[in-house]
Amino acid sequence: MVSLLRPFGRAVTYTRLLHLFIAIVWPSMLLFIEEAWWTWALAAVLLAPVGLVPAMRTVEGLQARLLLTGHRHDSGSTDIVVAPSASWSDRGRLVVWLEARLLLGCATSMFTVQLLLASVDLVLSALGHGGEGSVLLHLAGHHWWHALLAPVSLVALALTVVGSGRLITALAHRLLGPSPAERLAAMEERTEQLLERTRIARELHDSIGHALTVAVVQAGAARAAGDPAFTDRALDAIEETGRAALEDLERVLGILRESERPVSSRPTLTDADRLLESARASGAKVDVDMRGPLDTVPGPVSREGYRILQESLTNVLRHAGGVPVRIRIEVTDGTLGLEVRNPLGADIPGPGRGSGLRGIRERAALLGGRARTGPDQGDWQVHVELPLR
Repeated sequence: MVSLLRPFGRAVTYTRLLHLFIAIVWPSMLLFIEEAWWTWALAAVLLAPVGLVPAMRTVEGLQARLLLTGHRHDSGSTDIVVAPSASWSDRGRLVVWLEARLLLGCATSMFTVQLLLASVDLVLSALGHGGEGSVLLHLAGHHWWHALLAPVSLVALALTVVGSGRLITALAHRLLGPSPAERLAAMEERTEQLLERTRIARELHDSIGHALTVAVVQAGAARAAGDPAFTDRALDAIEETGRAALEDLERVLGILRESERPVSSRPTLTDADRLLESARASGAKVDVDMRGPLDTVPGPVSREGYRILQESLTNVLRHAGGVPVRIRIEVTDGTLGLEVRNPLGADIPGPGRGSGLRGIRERAALLGGRARTGPDQGDWQVHVELPLR
């Protein structure tokens, strides 16, 4: 019983009824000119060209979101579109919507008024004050049992209010909902958002992970060395790496706050010197062989190459410590080649084992390149090839 009465405690039940009544306000004005059936037919004919106006979809969508679902236009259901009509299919569906809303509004208004009048007439007839009755019910005579039919009329009224509201809401989702092209565009936008979140998570992993690894390695080396001069150099390296990590963190947070912010501020391979100095300060013996003009590498490729190099050096420091590292960066006519090699040694356990290598392969795959990681002739090798176009 409670579930049957629950709809009447919701405001949206009555705003849906209001939405249907609004649809017949202007056609009802035609009755002041001529009370005839053709006035409603004329209203239906006039709605057809109105539905072809693109802006009408926005008007109807805003009304439907607010009155049928109870949401504002900026936070409402995406099942009801507020964008102007972009195709003839959208215009056609809007015309059908306007006609259906007019027809259902006329039927609902007539039944709600007449059923309410019928309940009153039944009670008056039972009391001996009956008249001619409503349009739906013609009463004759004075009968006490007419009062027993009044609740039946009220139940029919309640069913009409709730049923018509749910029907017009279902029609709104179907006729004012997104077209296939709009659904595809929304899906593509959602995919772009997910890809951007993945990229930002990868950025944080590479940048913060590298800084923490350098800090841990430097702190451990300084404690083991017991040399004040070495400790000072280690603290300087930790400070510099920490500052760089904070800059990266601030930049990534800026991207999250400002979705339109350009990514040109991200570091590229031309900024690789700070990575190499950081690795050398952590005890690694880095030997670099650069061939080709790095400044001609396209921005996206150079930025991803920087992150791949950063993650590779992080893995060396985390799992091998201060060992010799050979780096080769080569730019040819159509490919950027990046190789990082270090001797295999005792694996130093650390957090995030395996996630860095997976990130390297993901970055290469996103650019249409390929990456090979694993043992090779007594060394651990990271070999990446990225197309420049």
